[in-house]
Amino acid sequence: MTTLEILQLALSWLFILSGSFFTIVGAVGILRFPDFWSRLHASSIPESAGMILLFLGMGIQSGFSLVTIKLVIIGVFLFITGPTSTHAVANAALVSGLRPREADGLTGAEPEQSS
Repeated sequence: MTTLEILQLALSWLFILSGSFFTIVGAVGILRFPDFWSRLHASSIPESAGMILLFLGMGIQSGFSLVTIKLVIIGVFLFITGPTSTHAVANAALVSGLRPREADGLTGAEPEQSS
């Protein structure tokens, strides 16, 4: 193996592993976060970043071929539809009356609960 092949392999696996990490963090966030709005955030941001890094790593792994072109087409499709679907779900929730919790003043602290 040449140095360039080793660099290509290492770079592709770096992108694949970091994309997998972001995707797993997003999935755990969906399970662990308490309300709809934080779960929606956990599903959109890390999943998009993970998808981009995974496709970038797979594209580097395959070299310049028809597979890379297909990965780019799929990546562009997911890059457009992911945020669009997240926006549509958030808009539908807002229209149906589900409001996010508001912070208390400028501090960002939660309002105190009185018993």
